[in-house]
Amino acid sequence: MVLELKGNIRVFCRVRPVLPSDLPSTASIEEVEGEEELETMKEEMKANMAFPDKRDHKEIVLYSSSESAMGIERKEVYSFGFDRVFEPTSTQSEVFEEISQLAQSCIDGYNVCIFAYGQTGSGKSFTMEGGNSDSTAGMIPRAVEQVFRVAEEMKSKGWEYKIEGQFLEIYNETIHDLLSTSTSAEPSKKHEIKHDPKTSRTTVTDLTVVPLTSPSQVKLLLARAQKRRSVAATLMNERSSRSHSVFTLRISGVMVGTGSSSSPTEGSEVIAGTGETCEGCLNLVDLAGSERLNVSFGPGVTEKERVKETQSINKSLSALGDVIAALVDVFVAKFVKWELEDAVHFQMVLNLSPLAAHLSESLTSLRFATKVNNTQIGTAKKAAKTNS
Repeated sequence: MVLELKGNIRVFCRVRPVLPSDLPSTASIEEVEGEEELETMKEEMKANMAFPDKRDHKEIVLYSSSESAMGIERKEVYSFGFDRVFEPTSTQSEVFEEISQLAQSCIDGYNVCIFAYGQTGSGKSFTMEGGNSDSTAGMIPRAVEQVFRVAEEMKSKGWEYKIEGQFLEIYNETIHDLLSTSTSAEPSKKHEIKHDPKTSRTTVTDLTVVPLTSPSQVKLLLARAQKRRSVAATLMNERSSRSHSVFTLRISGVMVGTGSSSSPTEGSEVIAGTGETCEGCLNLVDLAGSERLNVSFGPGVTEKERVKETQSINKSLSALGDVIAALVDVFVAKFVKWELEDAVHFQMVLNLSPLAAHLSESLTSLRFATKVNNTQIGTAKKAAKTNS
């Protein structure tokens, strides 16, 4: 069944668990005596969060307290509702189960965009790319495996598919090809975003496009891209992605039929080819960390390059919000602007840190995600043609 989306953009919220790397440098795991003490330390670091909706899992509540100049304690409660809220104990499999039909719809000729959004260190890259084991595989490898599996199943119905992949990053408002085989000594190509209003297809010029024949190829592409992606240290996370990355899967299918009507295989159904075609696109996006400049590098910032990076990241994230809300033409969101205008299947996964130290940034992310969730778009249109 193809997921039919009308109205609001779907937004999921995922809170990651407290990690060993979150522990203070003065309290390494080796120095902590016993599992109970370790868990106590983790609990003390957590923000006061609650997940009251135990049936539908659609609500998250944050609590904060502060003291006024007069010494009076002020308590505040922030409640947010989304299409699905994943608690820190959630698995990669549980998250993908909720978006699997959405990812599958690209096989049927729909354009799909799935975003991971949130502050640095909130788990975006883990959600999208995942770890090295099958259980920790992220949304990108899982989506690719599903697309290949469904494409194989559709052969029995007379459909044949061609699948291609590309991977780019947008760093300091410049597009870089993460799958390029060129060396640093070679002059870099200038990439531009082009849109064909007749075909409703958005492309990037001179980008490496890799024919894909199996899901295992994608693991190699992810490793290759990761080596080329721009990363740097920030106060929020020692190894922070400083660029937006977009993995694109393009699927084109044609209804060629099965077998031959003159010599059918015993027990098999012969399906005549109609020549019908369909083209779908799956964009899986890992956005750069959304933290504020003073949070990224602290007071008295002196690293001009890092300041420029953060300003570019925040400018483009702001532009993305404008595009989602008003579909205006701003640089970084151009890549999905036309997809949205063509009423794409759109999904955002908001990633949150569980730490009390990140509460302010978490609230900012939750408010932005609420804005996205309230945005109205059209009904997704299938890109299919019949051979008449």
